[in-house]
Amino acid sequence: MSYALLILLLLSSAVLILMVLLHKGKGGGLSSMFGGGMSSVASGSSVAEKNLTRITIGVGVIWFACIVAFGLLLRTLV
Repeated sequence: MSYALLILLLLSSAVLILMVLLHKGKGGGLSSMFGGGMSSVASGSSVAEKNLTRITIGVGVIWFACIVAFGLLLRTLV
């Protein structure tokens, strides 16, 4: 059980990092360094950006649930 939870935690962490990096930048951050600032012509909120936000929130909830479950599992083992 703990190995499956640990694998799910690692996968959700990697996916969450990728999802956050895929978001469009609002200022002069990391995304504009790699060309994200060049796409300010279409600055409207697109359907793809909304779906990316929803998926990112979903993966964040899964990540948080894994953290809590893993903490509870470790607490019962000690």
